[in-house]
Amino acid sequence: MGALEKSQCNFNSLQRVKVYRLSEDGKWDIQGTGHVTVDFLERSEKLALFVIDEEDNETLIVHCISPDDIYRKQEDTIISWRDSEFSTELALSFQENMGCSYIWDHICNVQRNMHFGSLNSATFHSMNSELRELPIVELSTLPIIFKTVTVSGIADKMWLTELILNDDQDFFQKLMELFRMCEDLENMDDLYMIFKIVKGIILLNSAQVFEKIFGDELIMDIIGSLEYDPDVPRVQHYRNFLKEHVIFKEAVPIKSPVVLSKIHQTHRVAYLKDVVLARVLDEATVANLNSIIHSNNAIIISLLKDDTPLFRNCLLD
Repeated sequence: MGALEKSQCNFNSLQRVKVYRLSEDGKWDIQGTGHVTVDFLERSEKLALFVIDEEDNETLIVHCISPDDIYRKQEDTIISWRDSEFSTELALSFQENMGCSYIWDHICNVQRNMHFGSLNSATFHSMNSELRELPIVELSTLPIIFKTVTVSGIADKMWLTELILNDDQDFFQKLMELFRMCEDLENMDDLYMIFKIVKGIILLNSAQVFEKIFGDELIMDIIGSLEYDPDVPRVQHYRNFLKEHVIFKEAVPIKSPVVLSKIHQTHRVAYLKDVVLARVLDEATVANLNSIIHSNNAIIISLLKDDTPLFRNCLLD
């Protein structure tokens, strides 16, 4: 078994649970064994616990996470709650302590999101203004980061941009590290969440954010994270296309690293605008991306024009 398969096996074992239901005579009856995830309900912004049977892939539980204090964590491996739909107690018994903690953190963060969402916009802005940094970027905080990125007014966007660009936080580096880890583990639930976060950040339409994420260090990972669109049936292969099918040809050698970087960046931004996010970008964001492309083209022409040896070579050729 390869390293990737072992990692995936370990990750799945962390989420493996036995489902119990409290019967009328006070006994816990086992309902099945499966794997639990936290994901959005279909056609809804509500998050729910899903337990899928490990043998026949049938759904054992779909439980919409409640903002109420109904959940209990016991003995490091059990999460239980009173389910209003079944009018009884349900419990998940985890194979691994870490899996229990992982799902428990998800539930707590979803509830925190709900409390944010229940506030009016003025209160939400007031609370955000007092917050000095984003949550630490880790799997358990992805839902609240997503909510923070997507629920914001104009003033909140300015605040949010400042936090995202805070050098002490290394937000994008940490998010992309998490993306690479989830991709190695084939952790689709969190890859979908990272897609939503990155898309939401791009739709903030901040020139400073664009300057950061379109740099050589991050751009390919950013494009990679956008391959995992939950609304598209199959994972896309944008990076493979850019690496294997896009061939950069130089009529004359270009030695300036700045010029080469700008040329590659311009093509990738255009590809992101016209292909990767073509169906979701609003007019204002498209206009800003076009502005980056036009500005880069002007910079490239200006730098090439000032490159005397390059023009001498052109004349000699």
